[in-house]
Amino acid sequence: MDVVVVESPAKAKTINKYLGRNYKVLASYGHVRDLPAKDGSVKPDDDFSMSWEVDSPSSKRLTEIAKAVKDADGLILATDPDREGEAISWHVLEVLRQKRALKDKPVKRVVFNAITKQSVLDAMANPREIDAPLVDAYLARRALDYLVGFTLSPVLWRKLPGARSAGRVQSVALRLVSDREAEIERFVREEYWQIAALLDTPRADRFEARLTAFEGKKLQKLDISSQAQAEDIKAMLEGAAFKALSVEAKPTKRNPAPPFTTSTLQQAASSRLGFSAVRTMQIAQRLYEGMDIGGETVGLVTYMRTDGVQMAPEAITGARSAIAKEFGEKYLPEKPRYYSVKAKNAQEAHEAIRPTDFSRTPAAMRPYLDADQARLYEMIWKRAIASQMQPAEIERTTVEIEAINGSRSAGLRAVGSVIRFDGFIAAYTEQKDEDSQDEDDKRLPEIRADEALARDKILATQHSTEPPPRYSEASLIKKMEELGIGRPSTYTAILKTLEDRDYVTIDKRRLIPQSKGRLLSAFLESFFEKYVEYDFTADLEEKLDEISDGKLAWKDVLRDFWKDFSASVDDIKELRVTDVLDALNEVLAPLVFPEREDGSNPRICPKCGSGNLSLKLGKYGAFVGCSNYPECGYTRQLGDAANGNGENGAGLEDGTKSLGKDPYTSEEITLRSGRFGPYLQRGEGKEAKRSSLPKGWTPASIDHEKAVALLSLPRDVGKHPESGKMISAGLGRYGPFVLHDGTYANLESIEDVFSIGLNRAVSLLAEKQSKGRGRNGGTPAALKELGEHPDGGAITVRDGRYGPYVNHGKINATLPKGKDPASVTLEEALVLIAEKEAKGGGKKPARAKAASAKKPAAKKATGKKTTAKKKEE
Repeated sequence: MDVVVVESPAKAKTINKYLGRNYKVLASYGHVRDLPAKDGSVKPDDDFSMSWEVDSPSSKRLTEIAKAVKDADGLILATDPDREGEAISWHVLEVLRQKRALKDKPVKRVVFNAITKQSVLDAMANPREIDAPLVDAYLARRALDYLVGFTLSPVLWRKLPGARSAGRVQSVALRLVSDREAEIERFVREEYWQIAALLDTPRADRFEARLTAFEGKKLQKLDISSQAQAEDIKAMLEGAAFKALSVEAKPTKRNPAPPFTTSTLQQAASSRLGFSAVRTMQIAQRLYEGMDIGGETVGLVTYMRTDGVQMAPEAITGARSAIAKEFGEKYLPEKPRYYSVKAKNAQEAHEAIRPTDFSRTPAAMRPYLDADQARLYEMIWKRAIASQMQPAEIERTTVEIEAINGSRSAGLRAVGSVIRFDGFIAAYTEQKDEDSQDEDDKRLPEIRADEALARDKILATQHSTEPPPRYSEASLIKKMEELGIGRPSTYTAILKTLEDRDYVTIDKRRLIPQSKGRLLSAFLESFFEKYVEYDFTADLEEKLDEISDGKLAWKDVLRDFWKDFSASVDDIKELRVTDVLDALNEVLAPLVFPEREDGSNPRICPKCGSGNLSLKLGKYGAFVGCSNYPECGYTRQLGDAANGNGENGAGLEDGTKSLGKDPYTSEEITLRSGRFGPYLQRGEGKEAKRSSLPKGWTPASIDHEKAVALLSLPRDVGKHPESGKMISAGLGRYGPFVLHDGTYANLESIEDVFSIGLNRAVSLLAEKQSKGRGRNGGTPAALKELGEHPDGGAITVRDGRYGPYVNHGKINATLPKGKDPASVTLEEALVLIAEKEAKGGGKKPARAKAASAKKPAAKKATGKKTTAKKKEE
């Protein structure tokens, strides 16, 4: 019997069915070792030696693997077919050697791009050794990321409080987002006018033509810059005679795009399905690892971390058969299509993302998949099918039109296109780039050269230039790919890190850099410019690729990097904080000192009128303050006065604004700006009532009525019809809520706090109680059943007071920030539970119980009281 090691239990379960009794398939649950999160895990002075650590859950699993290997004939490492998969196999092998579990037993490495019986059996028949250059590339990348993080972060903590850490590639991605925001802030709108004519053919067919030339001069987009100019041209055209000078129809062909790579899949899933990059990869992983389709467990798509665009020969044959069957022979080209790889990326899997079997159509698979899985599978299937279909045949027609009014003339153009044969479009149409402007692709009526055209209406419309859009997840991934930054397996991790550290937020699918993110980016650009340059990062990525291709020695790359990087860090340590602030004041001037409506100097304190405003660094990060402190206490949060940056909107002119008296207490209500943002205050001193502004409320929108309402919270809604106890509505740390007898129910918006009635409040509370507990209730009801734990007992997803979590017995493990409870897989839950268990979650150990039993009675009573109090809370 041979032991086979894969990453996930789902994958192990599927493969075990294919291999039979002569194999025992075990899961490593991803990486089994990592560098400890402490300084000194990578030692540059010791030839970059690395200290690896095995956590408790992984230790338990490795012990089980070692025990199985000792009783087996051999070991087969079958982790994923990329750099990370190679690294996991290497780590497992290293640990087993340390445990002396292998002795002289054969070790084989197999890879398969799809989890199907044939792919797995073919891989087993063609084993190889562990790819040493691929492992070296992993070691180099891991060491580089560690050295940058653990060398740079302490500098940030001293020089830029509030900045949590900086990563090698994440910092470059953050720079992209921050630079785009600065570009938007610098943008100056320009007004321009467009002129179009609605014309009729002699056959009474109407179409639109746009002005392209006037008085013999070709017009550019911004050439008509005033209303007077536009009105003059419009008047001329309203009295002109129109004639079609030429009609040119050009047949063109549009070829299909290649099958999906990791980045193109993430981009398409974002624009077409509205999925985040993380969500896309979660679903793709599930489709890859295997789905139960009528009693058979099989992987539906090939490996999803790749930038290869080619399909295997057998897949092309399958696609061509499916095209003939599903669409007809006329959609099948004479020869297969072949695509070339654009990116240099030797360490990733080489085949594109495609269905493992094209005969499994989206319609046939829909009954076995949930809604999101079905949508993503359909998109993958259609794009792969389309890549082998006939081109679309399109006829593009251009009509040049002359307008004559006395001695004045103008030129107009009408453009349209007609699909003569849809070709691959019958399966899959490319969605236009969300940031691009649509071309005029309307279908034109029959128009003949030299015929007169009747004027129906002349349209003159005013427009203004628009700033470049903020990046979406999809467009940022596309840009990173273009620049050669990051790799397929790193895109989602980069985006998640930026969001988790609050360097960016995502609003309406757009990435908005937050103040701390822009501060960090500006700091790195000012003092570590080389290391956030796009070309430098892309060049380093290429060197890592060359390591994986066996062309460079990994430690040579590390030595070259560390020599310059460590010297730069040493230099920055000597900088004074004032030098840092001076540099940031200049780089971030539009953010720190936004222009004022009255035109006054934005760097002069609006409160005292004599002090200079500047960035200040506090325990919790940066804020803007006056140089006359402590005589002048003016402060405001960074970004308060910069509308549209995703924070609190317009700032306060003098730091404090009176809104009038409270009608009940006669105390003055003021709107203030503090280092943590704008807030309301009623009265003065320690007893003053204060309230932060709710999300979506800007200082400019606050009037006396809103201020009184906000400061009067919580609000009594009415007595509960069953208990007779009061239901209240308020604004808490986690947003607006209603409360009754310890049970909270969330409200959708702050407006609901002021308007909700008794009936709706009772309904929301009853709905919350039916789903789970309040403060004093029992265990929340399960949102989702995930399956059985290997040790027995159900694993479920539940929603608690502090957010969603996974549960097994008495162990509750909180889901990571931003994780969709509906997307949690059994494998992810097992890892979270194991980690929580290792930290001491769940039941007390037996020794702890025994110790507790020996405590004096008074202590026991205190313990009971504490427990009761804790439960009540």
